[in-house]
Amino acid sequence: MSVTRSYESILAEERRSALRGVGLVAAVLAACLASLAITGFFDAERFAESGPAILQLASEMMPPDFSRWQSWVKPLFDTLAMSIAGTALAVVFSLPLAILAAPNTSPHSVVLFVVRTLLAFLRSVPEIILGVLFVAAVGFGALPGVLALALHSVGMVGKFYAEAIEHVDPKPLEAARAAGATPMQVILHAVMPQVLPQLTDVTVYRWEYHFRASAVLGIVGAGGIGFELMAALRLLAYDQVSAILLSILVCVVIVDSIGAYLRKSLK
Repeated sequence: MSVTRSYESILAEERRSALRGVGLVAAVLAACLASLAITGFFDAERFAESGPAILQLASEMMPPDFSRWQSWVKPLFDTLAMSIAGTALAVVFSLPLAILAAPNTSPHSVVLFVVRTLLAFLRSVPEIILGVLFVAAVGFGALPGVLALALHSVGMVGKFYAEAIEHVDPKPLEAARAAGATPMQVILHAVMPQVLPQLTDVTVYRWEYHFRASAVLGIVGAGGIGFELMAALRLLAYDQVSAILLSILVCVVIVDSIGAYLRKSLK
């Protein structure tokens, strides 16, 4: 009798769990549909009216004009340099902040709260806004782009690093502390060996993202290929715009391939 009741209770719990899952999926779907409706995605008339303009723009972008390709080489290398420099700075500042933002390595709960709040603030400000601010502060060129990428990415990379540190196996940490290791020794010998592969993955992914973001930052005067893209847009030279976009696409594919190779090699 007790076995039957236990079986029935298990089935009842399974049904309740399934219903909760269905309810959650339905809620997410409803939120997605509502958001699409609010943003005008279901406005068929608007899409129909924009059709001729889209076709006209597409016709002006074809064929791509690569006549100025030589003047795009340096901006593309500047964009690559911005992505590498921004990633390097982000890693340098993110790692110590991540250690302070992880509950198992933070020295105090107040420090934990302050650092987590700082990381949340940094990732809440888009790179494009930071780019505008740094262009106003230090002038045009690649420097404001590097600073904008690094500052925003400290918030994102620091969060990912902190989560990786938070979920390490606690047994090596306990053993190191029991042996009398200092907090720094615990981090170096018990934490870092466990999280290094994850930190490497996050860093490489962020570099890939930085290359794409660097191209956008050039639009606000932060140098790189985005500056050339904005110049072509202002001149309504859409055939050059398409050529620049194709050049960026090729570079993104190359960067992504390098990133995949690095992730595979560093594991």
